Amino acid sequence: MALAAVAGKQYGNVTRTQLTRLGLSHGAIVNRVAKGRLFRVFRGVYSVGRRPATPQEWASAAVLAAGAGAALSHSSAMALWGFWRRWDKPYEVTIVGDRRTNGIRVHRSSTLRRRDVTAQLGIRVTSPARALLDIAPRLTDRSLKRTVNSALGSLWLTEDQLAETVARHPNARGAKRIAKLIGLPGTPTRSGWEDDFPAFCEAHGLPAPVMGVPLFGYVVDALFPAERVIVELDSWDFHKGKIPFEADRDRDADALAHGYVTVRMTWERIDERPVREARRLHTILANQRGAHAPRAA
Repeated sequence: MALAAVAGKQYGNVTRTQLTRLGLSHGAIVNRVAKGRLFRVFRGVYSVGRRPATPQEWASAAVLAAGAGAALSHSSAMALWGFWRRWDKPYEVTIVGDRRTNGIRVHRSSTLRRRDVTAQLGIRVTSPARALLDIAPRLTDRSLKRTVNSALGSLWLTEDQLAETVARHPNARGAKRIAKLIGLPGTPTRSGWEDDFPAFCEAHGLPAPVMGVPLFGYVVDALFPAERVIVELDSWDFHKGKIPFEADRDRDADALAHGYVTVRMTWERIDERPVREARRLHTILANQRGAHAPRAA
């Protein structure tokens, strides 16, 4: 009964240490393994009555095998939180010490803190934010963006939680890429835009914009006066929330009423797809020149 109670809290798994504390000697453990009452899963971890069948049972066993303080992490954490549908093998755990176990991918970390670890479905696991930070180096920019958006749309992660984790681990390999996605301080700002956007235009053969121009009671980020085209830098840091969203649309409508078209660009698009963004802006400027060209008498 005592053995069943312990195993029942751990997806049917027990450690050798727990078996010893329950009064089982080495010989008794060997005997139960021989009779099929215990099944060795990983070094020092056994399942009771049958072999593990579900990913959660294997994940629980992996965490137990990695020792005290270990947490399911990386791809395994992504699957446990439901951010990924697949369970990759081997199962992955992160530890602070130096314990190695065959059949498990073990990551050593000197930065794993209490706030980076929680429990999900009864399994010790890295937090959703830490899982994203750990897995980011393996993902392409497009895949990372999709994964972060999906995680933020779940019940388990908020943008504030993700921002807090990234801020605590600024030197992690995935930190800068995630910070860029959620507009954290240290990503490009308006002051950078004032220098970099004219350079972008020059590099791609676009007309020189006028930066920071007062227009119709607003200060626009960039203006092409001859074409009557306004370019605004859209960043989450400056435009998040319902009020900024509505204000942006209101000023766009005001500009359009005066014959000015507003183009909203992001640092991400300019950085990742500069040629495409430049080509599109060329087309918009050309269309506006045609629309405002003097008509022949």
